[in-house]
Amino acid sequence: MIIKENHSLKPYNTFGIDAKCKYFVEAEEEEELLDFVRQYEWDPHEILILGGGSNFLFTDDFEGTVFYPAMKGIEIIGEDAESARVRVGAGENWDSFVAWAVAQGYGGVENLSHIPGHVGAAPVQNVGAYGMEAGEVIREVEAIEIDKAQRITIPAEECCFAYRDSRFKREWKNRFIITRVVFRLNKTPHYRTEYGSIRSELEKQGGELSLARIREAVIRIRREKLPDVETLPSAGSYFKNPVVSQALAEQLAQAYPGMPVYPVDDEHSKLAAGWLIEQCGWKGKSLGRAGVYEKQALVLVNLGGATGTEIARLANEIRKSVFMKFNVWIEPEVYAI
Repeated sequence: MIIKENHSLKPYNTFGIDAKCKYFVEAEEEEELLDFVRQYEWDPHEILILGGGSNFLFTDDFEGTVFYPAMKGIEIIGEDAESARVRVGAGENWDSFVAWAVAQGYGGVENLSHIPGHVGAAPVQNVGAYGMEAGEVIREVEAIEIDKAQRITIPAEECCFAYRDSRFKREWKNRFIITRVVFRLNKTPHYRTEYGSIRSELEKQGGELSLARIREAVIRIRREKLPDVETLPSAGSYFKNPVVSQALAEQLAQAYPGMPVYPVDDEHSKLAAGWLIEQCGWKGKSLGRAGVYEKQALVLVNLGGATGTEIARLANEIRKSVFMKFNVWIEPEVYAI
């Protein structure tokens, strides 16, 4: 276990914000972390659980303790003719896990290729892309319950996975340190290519459909649309696609022909936040050192030396513009702290 004081979080967030925390605790073993937690009474407002940092925007220093679970390992813990149960350490790189699954011929996460972050963050955010969500294949979440200083295994059905959401983001926030995640992956993949960009990319490349080809297509699409955080720091998509009433969706579609609309159920539809932002003229624009990526309006970028406050101010201005034009509030995926 590594414990540091007044530690810079710049290497631990993809926006590259040089915030500091009072204490930084990195642990690779559950028992060490559990022993550490048992020694203290914790105020949940003084705790932050950090993975790959691809979903955080630091607007100030954090005057508390940052836990950085770094458990490694990918192991098959059970299988049958149809599926395999795979237990993965919270500190594993998410895309490395996806690559491993595809190499094994296991389906269920291939559309989630090239998403930054760690496996431990997947249940919190319920990461999703191109018609697939992590919550669909998560079966259990192993964690340390902080206030009781005990290990716990949480069944997926108790996590209440929803669009970019889970109980870990709401009432369970800062209650659990996720240490490992158990997935149920399919041995007979059910390919999801209904998203137009995937379908067109696959058609363009040709060849027989496979997990590997879908992964390659997703990576090409994401590299085209998203910046390399090593050269242009960002958190990927900053905003969620808003879900609105069917009535409002139909009203907007009439007013703005060509607006992307995706039915959710009989009463709701999902709109494309990037399209809404682009229509408000933000694509490629900036406020000071914070900008909107020129290739994808959903992505906010640090143009060089931006503070978290500058990026948050840009996000707020974008939200106001979209509301004034479309009467729709777009919500951030990124957690500002």
